[in-house]
Amino acid sequence: MLNKKKLWVSLICLVLLTSSPASAEMANSHSEQINQFHQIEQPLRVKVAVTVAGLALISIELWWFIFSKSKSPSSKHN
Repeated sequence: MLNKKKLWVSLICLVLLTSSPASAEMANSHSEQINQFHQIEQPLRVKVAVTVAGLALISIELWWFIFSKSKSPSSKHN
């Protein structure tokens, strides 16, 4: 029963935090300033390098958590 209570409290807090009026005011003021920013086109080499580095990091993480687990010695049950 305690777990359900914690779940409901967490959900209510999440709803209150995401639906606060302050976020609506910030969205309106932000939309006025968005015209100040300009898109910068990155060179193809930079895009490729970032993509390759990201894929390499993802591959390393997958290897670490899935494939690098050492085989545990099998226990013999008599």
